[in-house]
Amino acid sequence: MEAALAGSRGRAERPEGARERVARWSAGYRPAPGRPDEFLGADGAPRGAWPRLLDRLGGLTEPEIMARFVAAERHIRDAGISFRIAGDQREHPWPLGCLPLVIEGPEWAALSAGIVQRAELMEAILADAYGEGRLVAEGLLPAAIVAGTPEFLHPLHGVAPPGGHYLKLYAADLGRGPDGRWQVLADRTQAPSGLGWALENRMVLARTFPDFFQDLHVERLPAFFQAFRDGLALGAERADPRICLLTSGPYSSTYVEQAALARYLGLMLVEGDDLVMRDGRLHVRTVSGLKRADALWRRIDADFLDPSELNPASRLGVPGILDALRNGSLVMANMPGAGLVESAALAPYLDGIARRVLGEPLRLGHPRTWWCGDLEGLAHARANLDSLILRPAATPQRGAGRDAILAGPILAAERERVVAALRDRPFDYVAQEAAPLSTMPGWERGPDGLFLTPRPFVVRVFAARTPLGWQVMPGGFCRVSEREDVDPIELRLGIRSADVWVLSEEPVAAPLIGTQAAPRVRRVGGHLPARAADGLFWLGRYLERGEAVIRLVLAHLRSVGDAVGTDISGALDTPAALALRALLHEWGAIAAADLPTARLAQEALAGRDRPGSARSHVIAARRNAAALRARLSGEAWRVLADLNEFLSLNTERAFTESQLAGRAERALSQLAALAGLTHENMSRAEGWHFIELGRRIERAINTGAFALAFANDEATPGCLGVMLSLCDSQISYGRRYLQGAALDPVRDMVLLDPYNPRSIAFQAEAITRHLADLPALAADGIPEPHCRLATRILAELRSGEAADFDAVRLTALATDLERLADGIAARYFPTGPNALRPEKLTGLA
Repeated sequence: MEAALAGSRGRAERPEGARERVARWSAGYRPAPGRPDEFLGADGAPRGAWPRLLDRLGGLTEPEIMARFVAAERHIRDAGISFRIAGDQREHPWPLGCLPLVIEGPEWAALSAGIVQRAELMEAILADAYGEGRLVAEGLLPAAIVAGTPEFLHPLHGVAPPGGHYLKLYAADLGRGPDGRWQVLADRTQAPSGLGWALENRMVLARTFPDFFQDLHVERLPAFFQAFRDGLALGAERADPRICLLTSGPYSSTYVEQAALARYLGLMLVEGDDLVMRDGRLHVRTVSGLKRADALWRRIDADFLDPSELNPASRLGVPGILDALRNGSLVMANMPGAGLVESAALAPYLDGIARRVLGEPLRLGHPRTWWCGDLEGLAHARANLDSLILRPAATPQRGAGRDAILAGPILAAERERVVAALRDRPFDYVAQEAAPLSTMPGWERGPDGLFLTPRPFVVRVFAARTPLGWQVMPGGFCRVSEREDVDPIELRLGIRSADVWVLSEEPVAAPLIGTQAAPRVRRVGGHLPARAADGLFWLGRYLERGEAVIRLVLAHLRSVGDAVGTDISGALDTPAALALRALLHEWGAIAAADLPTARLAQEALAGRDRPGSARSHVIAARRNAAALRARLSGEAWRVLADLNEFLSLNTERAFTESQLAGRAERALSQLAALAGLTHENMSRAEGWHFIELGRRIERAINTGAFALAFANDEATPGCLGVMLSLCDSQISYGRRYLQGAALDPVRDMVLLDPYNPRSIAFQAEAITRHLADLPALAADGIPEPHCRLATRILAELRSGEAADFDAVRLTALATDLERLADGIAARYFPTGPNALRPEKLTGLA
């Protein structure tokens, strides 16, 4: 996109008006033969809402348009909006397309009515399949379709869903049919994804084209999300329920959208290890002990939900969680087993079921489908195999995508296998009419500037069950292919996303705050899951480790020629330089202690294969931050991304000492910015205490290691100067002592001075304050073991003298600090069955 912008700037803008510009953009637009098109009507003119959008875009020059999208891409990168392809551990930048899909309000109203009807139909089928089974008994639905799909969960048969509904969220993938009408390509009821991506797309485009939303009367989304959140709590036992979003973790392909939804809706983002069953109810492991979970929006497949009754190999779920559904203490969205109605084998029977159950035919059709488990359907499939699409009757495995669908050349190449499969297990397949996906406009760049070209698309539309019934989101999640021959069935490379704009004829009022009953005022920080506390604790530790390595590199560069690249023969043999190199080698930041100075600094800062390099620690911090997206601000993520990019030096390029010193200094500035964001912008809730605890403990440990190397009994004045530099205490020392660096004063300042924010004593005081502010499990007033250890460490530092802290004493102090870190982990980050409830003090008058 930036290249396109550069091209636009290099070409003089044509002296044309908005109408001429729009005409030039669309002059060569030619839909592919046989594909329905969103943009052009039968008369060849733009139809629906497209003229309104193009007229507004025409008021901008091409460089202005591209500049806005370059800014959008920069925001996506800074905010860390990304996605993963199933089976790929790499994160890819979010591929937001350049044009939204626009739909007129009246057409959307008709489409929404069809979506609501379909959601009601799916709810009725699920209630019947897990209940009385009348549809099978009356011959409206073959029993093999219900009992034969792996999505039918037998342990849930006869279990009434808490709240009375199987579906809280329904989604449908839509496209235009050959007759130009919308049709359903797939139903999504298992754990529909894309809602968070739709939200992210809207937020990015609202920043990119804020004026367009007002001028074009684009329908807003906040009211839908508020109603959806209210709907998640329907049926909960408690009036003020705790709602959790269950994720499979940061390596899920949709984790970023899950974190965005949890942050936007105010939900607690949890993994299976965060949850435990006690006394028939689901609880969250928090740093305050076990806290009850009332509602769970699951984003993992149902068969992974309970390893004790469903998939025993699952490590994503919670043993015994189905008991909470049986006793009605947990509301779940969607109910396990809801994936049953995703089966493509249902399609031939849906219209008949709708007429029987709802009393009306389907408003939204689907491609003609034949289930091969039916004799007539099998005969039709065999007779027309070359012109049909063959696909699994059940939902294909996640990530299988188009590989599970046989059509055209693929079907011809595997014809022998397909014929054998239809003979041996015909009920595993459905046959569908081949209908190419409809197209919508996308930007292309030509020698004369931008022009519009048709691209295949699929749009996912969402309906939520709310306290007032089903409500359809006025927008959706659109996937657009960059190539004519690639269908955007699922998000992968070569597929871009697009926002969906529903345009009203009347101005759309901005969402109002306080349209519902105002919540009761509270000043509480909420409960922090133990896993999130663990991540924040280690985020602080990794950032501090990275800073320590950078300070060692800077100290070494400054000790050998003031980092100007001059000839400093012999300076590498000084005790200070030798100690700096030895410590970097001991920490795993460099491969050998005798490297040339520039090579050593470059490897310690940016070594990709060095586990102790500054870059490795920043990558580890970023990995922890990725699992905490719902709790970190966009500014913090942006600074962390900049820091990671800044330390990603080209290892094949040789940098000078002065260049590396400049990099190190700027990296320290980025770390200081992160610390400032934490200190000034982060709520003083439990999460802040843990990130600060991680920082303080790691800084104390590192300062102790520095003192062992540079403030030991044999320390030279050069070593003492390095010690002050590593603790950023030269100015304070110079103001306090007129003489040069001496051992006891230096030790006192970096170890025992309670006024020095870099001293160990300062860290110990901060640690005890943070621990005192964290919740205790017992109300008996007796300090917990980790608190007693922190108090003892602080007392030794307060009562000690500088001369007492020789190598033996410093080693013992380092051991105590490591024990303290382990004690904090054992108390606040329990795993397995180790989480405890807070004790209630009884027996007092």
